[in-house]
Parts: sequence; C-alpha cells; structure tokens
Amino acid sequence: MDDLSKLLFFLLLTISITTALPDKPGSGQINSNSVLVALLDSHYTELAELVEKALLLQTLEEAVGQHNITIFAPRNDALEKNLDPEFKSFLLQPKNLKSLQSLLMFHILPKRITSPQFSSAVVSHRTLSNHHLHFTNGKVNSAEITKPDDLTRPDGIIHGIERLLIPRSVQEDFNRRRSLRSIAAVLPEGAPEVDPRTHRLKKKPEPIPAGAPPILPVYDAMSPGPSLAPAPAPGPGGPRHHFNGEAQVKDFIHTLLHYGGYNEMADILVNLTSLATEMGRLVSEGYVLTVLAPNDEAMAKLTTDQLSEPGAPEQIVYYHIIPEYQTEESMYNSVRRFGKVRYDSLRFPHKVEAQEADGSVKFGHGDGSAYLFDPDIYTDGRISVQGIDGVLFPDEKTPVEKKTAAPVVKKAPKPRRGKLMEVACTMLGSQFSTCQ
Repeated sequence: MDDLSKLLFFLLLTISITTALPDKPGSGQINSNSVLVALLDSHYTELAELVEKALLLQTLEEAVGQHNITIFAPRNDALEKNLDPEFKSFLLQPKNLKSLQSLLMFHILPKRITSPQFSSAVVSHRTLSNHHLHFTNGKVNSAEITKPDDLTRPDGIIHGIERLLIPRSVQEDFNRRRSLRSIAAVLPEGAPEVDPRTHRLKKKPEPIPAGAPPILPVYDAMSPGPSLAPAPAPGPGGPRHHFNGEAQVKDFIHTLLHYGGYNEMADILVNLTSLATEMGRLVSEGYVLTVLAPNDEAMAKLTTDQLSEPGAPEQIVYYHIIPEYQTEESMYNSVRRFGKVRYDSLRFPHKVEAQEADGSVKFGHGDGSAYLFDPDIYTDGRISVQGIDGVLFPDEKTPVEKKTAAPVVKKAPKPRRGKLMEVACTMLGSQFSTCQ
C-alpha cells in the first residue's frame, strides 16, 4: 500500500474519532487506540488494503463498537509470495465482491482470543462470515500462527499467520468460474483416414454424444506403466476431448495447497511423477476419478524403503485413485448399507476396502487403515478429492485359493472278450471263469 492509500484509509478511520464518545460502549465508533488503526500501521497493510477494497470499514467499525474482535492476519510478504496471481485477480474483480468479503470476514472472530487460550485439543470458533475456524496445536485451519498476540488493543487483538485462510465456499466459486471459462462449445473432429488396402475412406464410427462415458475401461485408457520421466508436453486434443482435464487437475491441486496440510501429496503429483498429466488426460477422455489424499502427517511416516523402489510413488498414488466419482455422502451411505465395500483402484487388480467405523468411513484394515479425515476437499463432478489420515497399501500376502481336486480312483479295466467268446458264454452260462 502506497503512502496516499494509507493516508486515505487513515482518514476514513479517523472520521469517527472526532465525534467518538470514548467511554460509550456499542456506539459503533473507534478511537486512535483501536485495533483497526493498529492494523493499518503495521506489517499487515496488504490485508488492510483488501479490507478497504471490500467496503468493510463500516462493518468492522460496528463490530469493534459492539464487542472485542480477534484478527488473524498474514504478513505482507506471505500475501505477495504465496497467493496465486489468478486467484488474487479473481478476488479483486467487482463482480466477486461477496467472495472477497467472505474471505476477509473469515479471518475475524467476534470475540477476544489470546494465545493462552490456544490448546492442543481441537476447538472451533465462528467467524464474522458465519464459517468456523478450527484451532489445534498452535495452528488455525492448518496454518501456523507465527506471531501470537502480535498487536493488542483494548478493543481487539491481532495474531500473525503464515498464509491466507480461504473458506471452502470461496474456493468452490473460484473453481466453478474457471471451469465455465474452459468449456468448449464445439467438439473438434479428426482428419479423415484412408484405408491403405482399399484406398478408400474408412467408415466413421458412430458419433459419441458429449458427456457420454468412455467406451474403453479405464485400465485400457491408462499409459502402459508408471514412468519416472518428466511429464510430456500436452499434445493436440482428440475427437472426444470435451473436458479440459488438465485445468481440472490443476484446480484440485491448487485446492490442496490452499486447503493446507496436503503439500506432500501435491508435490508428488506435480514434481516427482507424471501422474498429474495422466489424470488430466483421463478426465479429458471422459473418465471420473476419486482421489484419497493422505495428509502431510501420514506422508511423513513413509520410510525410505517404501519410497526407494523404482516407481514406488506412482504405485502408492495409483492405489489411492478410485475410477469412480464418490463423495463423502455416497461412500458413507454405501458402507452403512452394505457393511464392507471394495472399490477398484488404478493399481490393478488391487481393491480398496471401506467400512463404517466411528461414524465415518474407514479404509483398509489393521495397522494400515485410514479414516476419512477431511471430506469433499474438491468436488467438480469429474474429480473428487477426499482427505484421509493414513497411507494405504494393498494386502500383498493374501493367499490365492486353490481348489483341491478330488483323488482319482483308477478302476481296473475289464478284460475285453471277443464275439465268439460272448456267444459261448451265452450258450454255456457261467461255467468258465472268463465268462464271469
């Protein structure tokens, strides 16, 4: 924020100072010792500028006049480095004013919360945007509280945090607008092909309606095997590329980063493997996917031996991708109705087992199980991302059932008798041993 903007913001705040009644509670007016003035004259001026652009000054003045407030503010450098430029442009568009207001009010509590009140247990508090913030182990919604009790004033307190907090409604609105821009109205068609034997045009296949499920099973559409090479450059689209799979995969990876606590999974998809490109190609072909994403705490428990094998990261992630579109509600209804449910995974032929446990969905069994921890992190109708608190591994030691064949009892063959002997036995009866 430049000096002119800072001066204008300060003037807007000091208009009410000249007429303020300093000891009258609930007057909706602030004084020079207010937490809003402290927010301006600090290293959180970028957040203050967003408050001004969101037209929230009067709303915050009324909140300060009625009760104490708590502000969780990211530093200026955190907003400049970590905020996606495309997402920031979305927030600053006039038509997205409500999204910007919801995001900023998501950082403010209508009560005073000091650092001694932070505990290791999970505690939730309602914000001015009617969403809830979750506190545990010095974190708020998985964001580290870097400067607790940074600025304290009689009418409020400011805590410094490492990044911007983004409510799910704002993230979904951003993803929805990006998906609407990427939808193509006209399906591209390939060039005609000539049969080299007859030198005639090949007969065109029956047209596939837009949005129809693909003909091939997902395993036939996948690449021959996991590759350790970097992701290839995108090629031209085929006749059925009516979904922009790459943009949708990019959206859900950005959602993982904004959501917090899933950086390791996003890093594997983007930097260590070519799985993001593979998933984007499958979605472009019309396939649907459900990703069971282990959080950072679960990924940190992986040993070096589990990751040292060639292609191990791909195999781990393939086992966490279900070729179906499942939400938290659909999976929970399935396990409640059928008990144990086995979902196919992209790591053929292994399946992911799910069952109901403690009011949630539990995947796997024994020590290698994981619970549905963060439901519906990303759902766009093609890709569903569900956060889990463990890394799943297939049961490699399941014995193959072998059918034991019944013992074959060999019967002694009867001696063959000629035609003359048959006639003799018929005439003379059983007087000879050979006729018996």
